[in-house]
Amino acid sequence: MRLTILETSDMHGYIMPTNYTERDMNEDFGTAKLATKLIAEREDAAKYGPILQIENGDFIQGSPLAYYAAKQVDGKGVQNLTDVVNSMNYDLGILGNHEFNYGSKYLDSAIAAYNHPILAANILDEDGNLYYGKAYDIFEKDGLKVGVLGLTTQYIPHWENPEHIKGMVFASCLETAKKYVPIIRQEADVVVVSYHGGFERDLVTGEPTELLTGENEGYQILEEVEGIDAFVTGHQHREIATKINGVPVIQPGYRAANIGKIQLELDQVDGKYQVTSSNAELVPTGDAVPDEEIQSQLNDLNIELEAWLDNPMGKVEGDMTITNPMAARLKEHPYIEFVNKVQMDATGAKISGTSLFNNDGKGFGSTITMRDIITNYIYPNTLAVLKVSGKDLRDALERTANYLALDENGEIIFNPEFVDPKPQYYNYDMYQGINYTLDLSKPVGERVTRLKFEGKDIEDTDELEIAVNQYRAVGGGNYEMFSADKIVKEVQIDMMELIADYLQKNPLIEASVDDNFEILK
Repeated sequence: MRLTILETSDMHGYIMPTNYTERDMNEDFGTAKLATKLIAEREDAAKYGPILQIENGDFIQGSPLAYYAAKQVDGKGVQNLTDVVNSMNYDLGILGNHEFNYGSKYLDSAIAAYNHPILAANILDEDGNLYYGKAYDIFEKDGLKVGVLGLTTQYIPHWENPEHIKGMVFASCLETAKKYVPIIRQEADVVVVSYHGGFERDLVTGEPTELLTGENEGYQILEEVEGIDAFVTGHQHREIATKINGVPVIQPGYRAANIGKIQLELDQVDGKYQVTSSNAELVPTGDAVPDEEIQSQLNDLNIELEAWLDNPMGKVEGDMTITNPMAARLKEHPYIEFVNKVQMDATGAKISGTSLFNNDGKGFGSTITMRDIITNYIYPNTLAVLKVSGKDLRDALERTANYLALDENGEIIFNPEFVDPKPQYYNYDMYQGINYTLDLSKPVGERVTRLKFEGKDIEDTDELEIAVNQYRAVGGGNYEMFSADKIVKEVQIDMMELIADYLQKNPLIEASVDDNFEILK
């Protein structure tokens, strides 16, 4: 017998083949294309044996469509997205970290609407009981018992708005796997671990590829937990199809660009099936024709969305376009200054920090539309004001300096440690309201050579209030000097709305910079 496992992960609400930067796009990704390819994969796999289909999380957040469904649509809301998932006939689903971004009520609505069970073994209540669904489930397929354990990265409290995860405890996925895999091994022929998390070490050498915080525990799970036949992952948006310690492993990228596929060949020995060989691969979806049923389901919503995205929100005097993302990180750019001004206006703070999230943002042209706002500011962040010491702020700038490096020619580049295996451009912050210099020729920890506020040097003992997004406020990006207990004010309106509100008050904005920071080499 052959068991085929088909996985999707990190589709992030990109259902149609577009990133929404313009109308009528046909990109090499999207759930509608994936759905077509999935039908073909199921038909082929069914010739050889049963199929297990897994949705591995991060579906209801991430695209302009997902945002519009969550914030703008009366009545159906998340059902616009869950209807698509339900049409694809999954056996089970896992919760991703971004599933919590719109709050627990919205997530509860999604879970209630799904036709498949949600497995969440390491998300507990304060008494240690399962918070969502089941820890694992046994799926009987043509007499074959397939046990699946569901895990979600434990690091969510370091990123998420505390109100969105109130009453939840996120246990170590490693310890949870150690607890449940032996149990499932007794009940099932095949043990599958579906993990919305990734790998903290090089898949070949085992050398750490990031700080070992517990965000990604995949490598350690496969090192320390025996009895796993297939390991299905996500979260990092990597494209992985390989074996680690003999276990087939997949991670299918993001935006539905691939289907993850594992094939397990099984023989029956003494009345019980055993895996004799395995294979892992990725199936690209970009050449598929979008599924007609899904297109029809979303046609009316897409028409509404495209009209909403084209709403003019304001005008720009000057140039606020981004043509070179790296240059925009090294010398203050009008778009970054604008975002910081919005944060300062919304919070009343005199100091603000933000980042350029990726290399895809184009900034603003002469007319700003909602499409421009939502394709540049891609996360549903709310804001927080932190009361920090001068030392905290200096430490934060030292941390942000680590995201830059000098290449062999002495030129400033984004630190390769934070580009591969997953780009972390969103963790390099630029501040407004202070004047500072980062000198990359200095040793790590000594790169902040100038730090002033209102014309005076900032002392370690000074108290300052700074505005940052919620992700950074609770220490996201390994900013250990920030934490929830330092939050003195929150603005529970997401930044896309705050930007739109700011433009209503200021319909003509000037593309200006005050060059308050410099990066030396």
